[in-house]
Amino acid sequence: MTVEEWLGRDNQLGIDIWNKKYKYDHENFEEWLTRVSGGNEEISRFIREKKFLFGGRILANRGLDKKGKKVTLSNCYVVAPPEDNIESIFDCAKKLARTYSYGGGCGVDISRLSPRGAAINNAAKETSGAVSFMDLYSLVTDLIGQNGRRGALMISIDCSHPDVEEFIRLKSDLNKVTKANISVRISDEFMKCVKEKKPFLLHYTREATGQKIEKEVDARKLFHEMAEINWDYGEPGALFWDHIREGNLLANTKEFSYAGVNPCAEEPLPAGGSCLIGSISLSEFVQDPFTGHASFDYEGFKECVAACVRALNEVLEEGLALHPLEEQRQSVSDWRQIGLGIMGLGDMMIKLGIAYGSDEAAALCDKLGFLMADTAIASSALLAKKDGPFPMCHTDEIMSTAFFRSNTTEKTAALVKKYGLRNSQILTITPTGTLSTMLGISGGIEPIYANSYERRTVSLHGGDVYYKVFTRIVEQYMKKAGITDEADLPDYFVTAMTLNYRQRVNMQAAWQKHIDASISSTCNVPNEFTVQEVENLYMYAYDKGLKGITLFRDGCKRLGILTPEKPKSASVDAGLKRGDIIQVTDNVVGMKRKLMTGCGSLHCMALFDPNTGSLLEVFLSKGSTGGCNNFMIGLSRMISIAARGGIDIYTIVDQLNSTGSCPSYAVRYATKKDTSRGSCCPMAVGNALLDMYNHMQKLIAGRRNGAAAGAFSEEPVPEAKAAPKIEKSALLCPECGTPLVFEGGCNICKNCGWSKCF
Repeated sequence: MTVEEWLGRDNQLGIDIWNKKYKYDHENFEEWLTRVSGGNEEISRFIREKKFLFGGRILANRGLDKKGKKVTLSNCYVVAPPEDNIESIFDCAKKLARTYSYGGGCGVDISRLSPRGAAINNAAKETSGAVSFMDLYSLVTDLIGQNGRRGALMISIDCSHPDVEEFIRLKSDLNKVTKANISVRISDEFMKCVKEKKPFLLHYTREATGQKIEKEVDARKLFHEMAEINWDYGEPGALFWDHIREGNLLANTKEFSYAGVNPCAEEPLPAGGSCLIGSISLSEFVQDPFTGHASFDYEGFKECVAACVRALNEVLEEGLALHPLEEQRQSVSDWRQIGLGIMGLGDMMIKLGIAYGSDEAAALCDKLGFLMADTAIASSALLAKKDGPFPMCHTDEIMSTAFFRSNTTEKTAALVKKYGLRNSQILTITPTGTLSTMLGISGGIEPIYANSYERRTVSLHGGDVYYKVFTRIVEQYMKKAGITDEADLPDYFVTAMTLNYRQRVNMQAAWQKHIDASISSTCNVPNEFTVQEVENLYMYAYDKGLKGITLFRDGCKRLGILTPEKPKSASVDAGLKRGDIIQVTDNVVGMKRKLMTGCGSLHCMALFDPNTGSLLEVFLSKGSTGGCNNFMIGLSRMISIAARGGIDIYTIVDQLNSTGSCPSYAVRYATKKDTSRGSCCPMAVGNALLDMYNHMQKLIAGRRNGAAAGAFSEEPVPEAKAAPKIEKSALLCPECGTPLVFEGGCNICKNCGWSKCF
């Protein structure tokens, strides 16, 4: 079999993803399949049938240790929370760096760090607070590359920490902690105070001095502020911590505690914990799809679940020595977490003719979830019979948990009682963004995002041409049903942006009852969604038993760092043929910025078209203490030729922002904190160009709104206080013009694979 035969010759995006992300060197599909399956013929068959895929790290890295590669097979880790001393804080940064260098993402909780103003016995006299160290961890995440990408980081804090208000507000500054997702650990006590409109006590006792810091806050007001900032910036996420602690197989195990969650929040883990993930495509178990008698293959599904549990345990054994840190190797040996999940739920519902979010859909999810949990637990027990239970297994404590009692049959319970379990954590649901895009199905537990997209292409005459592209499952149905107009689609074609948020939460709740870890999913809501509705969504999610919720409002301010809006005015380069270069006349507008880099000062001058604001030319020169002048001249000439050759500024800036980090830049940032935004000279230049370009667009807007023709006021145009309604075009992929989907902290194009995170 070839990759084209596996994914379909018409699935060029999937083929490209496989070639760029998962294929190693020049291996063909069969060689790749042998490597990632570890020779397991059973799991190889399920991969061939597209019924199962390991997580991305396994697909890319399994077997590469034999070729001398230092790579992990785990997608995610939680490092030990830093203790309240400077050594531990920087040890944590070192652990993050080492884990990123092996390809793993990390979660870290900062609740043990002293709040701002706590007394300390050194030259500073009082601490700058827990939140102040988040920039350090974000910088480390930015510095360490992972084969063309950056590491992923989640930072969390407990809702009772005195710095929680500062934490919540932090990312309202879009330049702060740009390389991390953030979430608040919310307790039942806090939610009770919110519901009863009672005060809530923030408290911290510093172990080194015994100092107690306490502050009473209005719980309802704090809850509202959390919702308001999430409405405006897409963060922080909510982790319902007592639901996390109580809804698993280790809830009654005294030696166990969760230390934090992974970057997408579907994996709560102990200190040093790690998880190997894999996902089953539910869509492939539908028999006779798109017919009135479609059915689900329950027996085939059970067979696949059992095989996947066994296969993930094989990978766990193989990867024990490949974890970057000793604390990770020890934790994985002790607890043996795996994370089996699902994808293609939205496609499955369409094939069965069931509306996603309906009562019938939630009931089916409840049935499948129980079947999956019971089968997976039984499979882990049979592995314990063969290889022994995980070292920290206390069978009576496991069987006494509410999760175990509600997710096992008598037959499975008898197996566990006799043999114990091979794994302490078994099930999770990840976003599966890249995996599901490669297969051409819906991700995780999400519905399909849209029935169709308007795709942009460029005509032979240089103008934009738009044409409709149907989502793969929609296209399959329309061909089978013989229809050409999506208006003729049945009512059960439900999409993410038309789904009522309560129905969305109901679907997640149906699965959460049967998932011992957690679920990563994003509740996408329209631009007109209000702050009050965000509060209602949070409260409804809590009441329905969710372990966490992430919300992303269409057009929120965070969109500015994820997908910058391109101007609607005609571009200066409209109609350019390949190889055409615009000549710059004297009729230009110049702007200048002084930058501070790792080597000293740098001057950046940019020339713009006075009518469209398009970038035309760039001049860079060093100050008295700057870096290499020849490098700056070369860089400025290349930026200029790209701009005059028709490359838009966002593409230019994206390239500049992909150049990595400079050690001298990092040192100056750490010592003097006066560097311009970025982590190297090209990044600083790119950010300055975008800043000047945005200012230029405001000036043009101001002129159009009444200023004299040709006149430019240096007064910036004030931003509207109320969030404007964002047109759909603001959310289009810059590569192909397809609307973007927000998943797992990233905006992703399901059509061409373009993505931008944080």
